[in-house]
Amino acid sequence: MLSSNQPHVTSARYDIIGDVHGCAKTLVKLLQAMGYQNNDQGYYHPTRKTIFVGDIVDRGPRIREALHIVRDMCQAQQAECVLGNHEFYAIAYFTLLNNGGSLRYLRPHSAHHDRLIAETLEQFEQHPKDWEMMLDWFKTLPLYIEKKSFRVVHACWDSVLIDRLKEQFAAGHVDDTFVAATENHSSFAAAVFSRLTRGTSMHLPPGVLIKGRDGIDRSLFRTRFWSQSPQTYADVVFQPDPLPDYLIDTPLSDAERARLVHYGDNERPVFIGHYWLQGTPKILRPNVACLDYSAVKYGKLVAYRFDGEQKLDNRKFCWVSVEREEAQ
Repeated sequence: MLSSNQPHVTSARYDIIGDVHGCAKTLVKLLQAMGYQNNDQGYYHPTRKTIFVGDIVDRGPRIREALHIVRDMCQAQQAECVLGNHEFYAIAYFTLLNNGGSLRYLRPHSAHHDRLIAETLEQFEQHPKDWEMMLDWFKTLPLYIEKKSFRVVHACWDSVLIDRLKEQFAAGHVDDTFVAATENHSSFAAAVFSRLTRGTSMHLPPGVLIKGRDGIDRSLFRTRFWSQSPQTYADVVFQPDPLPDYLIDTPLSDAERARLVHYGDNERPVFIGHYWLQGTPKILRPNVACLDYSAVKYGKLVAYRFDGEQKLDNRKFCWVSVEREEAQ
């Protein structure tokens, strides 16, 4: 039930906010900078609504607080939120599979996976019921949001997969059976979660590894899903860790080009997060904008103030820079 001083907004005016990753203080600053007010049901705007691109959890100093801000806004119908890969990781980390009486977790409790979720579990350690509530809420989050004039997905809009997904789950959020099916890495469920929450990637040449800023060696690199007529690695690479110079001009094979996802210039605007960008926020294409500018790594927490335009405008970005001395 909405209170009388927190209006239900029905307009097409949205503020779409990038990956929060536990930066609750920065989120409050951004909301306040955009004219949002706070009452006993959370933050609201008299004429606008918010959409979050996912990845509210993990890494940051105030994960529990950030989750409450976002969830409260969603519960009060002042916001929506899509599922990020880190929310999915949390679901999978606590999903038990029973294979012939042998129980194991969908996301193995390896040293790497333990490290990724460590801050979240530590901050909820004294609030177990709270964490159970958040996990249940994660399961209600859609994998994508599609409005008449724009779309939101955490990492990649793949129309083929999304059209198939709509046939099973019209609302965009899936059930426990579908989540468990991701155990089979060649399944449709696994393809959906990987593509929509983690994006597209391409294998490096055999024997080549690149070391990420997180210290992990990888044989894959992230790719754009909006490149038009790409010819080389340089035309598709999209990640904070650069490729070695000798690989930049490597030609794409016909098979590699065939596996790429293409988001056409005539499609409605799509907003994504996930990719750890840096610098001054700007659109990627006239109908594609990434809103993840590495807030938790002392970058920027970014929003795009969307008012129905079909050609995106760099002047519509709003952000709060996170200084290294500042608690997030």
